[in-house]
Amino acid sequence: MSKILVIRFSALGDVAMTVPVISSYAIAYPKDEIIVLSKDFLHPLFVHMNSNVKFMGINLNNYKGISGLNKLYEILKKEHFDYVVDLHDVLRTKYLDLRFNLSGVPVKKIKKGRKDKNALIRKKNKKLTELPSSFERYKKVFTTFGKDFEINFTSIYKNKEDAVIKENIRLKENSIPGEHLIGIAPFAKHEGKIYPLNLMEQVIFILTQNKNYKIFLFGGGSKEEKVFNNWCKKYNNVISLAGKFDMGTELKFINSMDVMLSMDSANMHFASLVNTKIVSIWGATHPYCGFLGWGQDYNNIIQLDLPCRPCSVYGNKKCMFGDYHCLKNIKPETIYQKMVEILSESESE
Repeated sequence: MSKILVIRFSALGDVAMTVPVISSYAIAYPKDEIIVLSKDFLHPLFVHMNSNVKFMGINLNNYKGISGLNKLYEILKKEHFDYVVDLHDVLRTKYLDLRFNLSGVPVKKIKKGRKDKNALIRKKNKKLTELPSSFERYKKVFTTFGKDFEINFTSIYKNKEDAVIKENIRLKENSIPGEHLIGIAPFAKHEGKIYPLNLMEQVIFILTQNKNYKIFLFGGGSKEEKVFNNWCKKYNNVISLAGKFDMGTELKFINSMDVMLSMDSANMHFASLVNTKIVSIWGATHPYCGFLGWGQDYNNIIQLDLPCRPCSVYGNKKCMFGDYHCLKNIKPETIYQKMVEILSESESE
């Protein structure tokens, strides 16, 4: 029996990718106690895990600088951990790792494969090779303590009751027989991962021509809300969920979708965590970097095969051509056809 501290603070999608690994480990070793240390608002990702997983959510603003990290360490050391699993390996966690190591607590940390990722995104002599996924990298940290396991994961929800939306909003209000619920998450943190909004609007327009499709828009922030409200006014059967619910409720909405259309973003990972089928659009980034969501089908990835791709691991670099033609040259009809294909498959299952 071991008590293990697992640390990963950000980014949102990266934290989501820890879920299948931590969940699988917890099931494989039910006598071990796992404490997940992350940002407090991420608790919904872990709330349905086995009872041997506990979530410790914090506000990092309360632990700034060396003095703040010392304060956090003093809180953590009272838990008497046997091991520390650092799935982040940034300055903040490096300092905590040092303190634990000095106190005699073994620490293992993720190897991010930066050299291989740089070879994948460089302009010249690009090495377009599929790299280990984050799931594999996370698992490897755990196995360095001598405990092997398989990543067996389907959904954060163990039963249908967990995913029930209790709010007074009906997903199928004024529903019709054969209706399909479609989720669309058109935004991402960086421009290199966002399908042009004028083209996304064309996708929505085409979808709304089918009265059997009800479309839900996922996102957050004032910019997103403004765009979504405009689309809702222009097109029937389009509903914005932006800024209306907490993460836990949004996950339940995503679980209710027949298919999700997403960028390489957190919403792609959220859909993968609730076993919702996904069509993902990739521009400056590439699935070969290892950030494709859990269990996602490569056949449902939409991307252009260009010599300049990928040019960035995270989508935060400026396009060398200035226009991200890796995204703007994807036809709305291509996306629509893939969505229809998946919905047709679901009807025949």
